[in-house]
Amino acid sequence: MSNVPKFDPSELEVKFEMPGFGGGPGQKILNNPLNAHDHGVKTFNREPWWQMMQAVDAQMFAPGVIPDNIARAFVFEGGGFYQAEDHALAPDMFGVEWEYIAQVGGSMVRPGKPMLEDIEDWESVIKFPDIDSWDWEGAAKKNEGYLRAETYNQMWFQTGWFERLISWMEFENAVVAIYDEDSQPFVHAAFDKLTDLYINIFDHCLKAFPNIDAFFIHDDWGSQKAPFFSPTVAEEMIVPYMKRVTDYLHSKGKKCELHSCGNIIQQVPNMIAAGWDAWAPQLMNDSQKIYELYGDKLLIAVFPQGLPENFAELPEDEQRRYAREYADKFCNPEKPSFYNYYASSNLTPAFREELYIASRKKYSGDSI
Repeated sequence: MSNVPKFDPSELEVKFEMPGFGGGPGQKILNNPLNAHDHGVKTFNREPWWQMMQAVDAQMFAPGVIPDNIARAFVFEGGGFYQAEDHALAPDMFGVEWEYIAQVGGSMVRPGKPMLEDIEDWESVIKFPDIDSWDWEGAAKKNEGYLRAETYNQMWFQTGWFERLISWMEFENAVVAIYDEDSQPFVHAAFDKLTDLYINIFDHCLKAFPNIDAFFIHDDWGSQKAPFFSPTVAEEMIVPYMKRVTDYLHSKGKKCELHSCGNIIQQVPNMIAAGWDAWAPQLMNDSQKIYELYGDKLLIAVFPQGLPENFAELPEDEQRRYAREYADKFCNPEKPSFYNYYASSNLTPAFREELYIASRKKYSGDSI
C-alpha cells in the first residue's frame, strides 16, 4: 500500500510562475503538497509523489568559481547566466582554451593545438590546478540567496574523465590512448589523479555551498549511432574512477546523476556499476526500452515516443490522453522514473497538467 497521499484538485492552483530555462517560456508552479526540494529528494530516493520534470523542478547550479564553467560559457549562479557573447572566455582549470559555438549553444576545444601529444608525458605536461586559490568565499556569498533550502539544487560539473582526456589530447588521440594496451597504464594514472582532484573540488563545493542536493556530472561516451568505446573498455578504464566519486558523494548524502550524450544503451550496466543514481538518455536512445531493462536499478528520464510532429497543435483532450498513457507506463511506484528534459518541448500546459494529475494518482496507488 502506497504511503503517498491521494491527489487533491486544489493542487492545481498556481502559486507563482518561474522564468523558463534558457530564456524559454515561463513555468507555472502549482500548489504542490511538497516543495521542490522535498520532492526532488523523494524522487532521487525512488519515492516520488508525481513525475519530476527536471527542467522545471530542479535548480541548475554551475558556479563561476570553477574555471571550466567560464571556459565553456556555462555559468548558472546567483550572479546570473554567463553569456559568451558578453564576456571573454578564459582557459579552463588546466589552461585549455575552448570556443563557444553559438549555433549549437555549446563549446569545443580549439582544434589543432593539443596540450598533450603522448599520454606517457602527462605528468610532465599537465599542470593540475591549485583549487585552494579559487575564490570560494566570494562564490559562497554570491550564491547564498540562489541556493535556497526549498529548491532541489543540482550542481552541474563539466568535463569528466574521457571528456578531460579529449580536452588534453583531442578526440583521435584520446580514443587511441584509452584503447591501446601500452597507453592504458598512463591513462589509469592520470584518471586516478584526476579523481583525487574532482573529489577535492566537490569537497570544497560542499563546504562553500551546503545547500547542494545532487551533482550532475558530464562525461560523453558516444555519438549519434554508437558508443565511442566498448563496454569492456569503459568497465576497465572509467568505471572505477567514477565509482570513487559517487561513493564519496553518497557518503556525504548527495545524489549523483550522469550526463552522457550519445546512443549508449550498451553502457547502461557500466553506469549502474559506477554508482550513478540517474541518467537522462538523449533522444537518439530508446529511453522506454532502457527504462524497461534497467529502471529498477537506475532512475531513468523517460521521454514520450511516437508523438505527432504537430503535438502542440492537437486538441487539449488528445494531449491529455498522451500524458495519461505516458503516466500509466512509466509512473510505477515500484519502478519510478522522471521526465526527460530533452523532451521539454512537449510540455504544453495541457500535457503538463494532465501528467501531474495522472502521475500523482499512479504514485499514490490510485487509478487514472
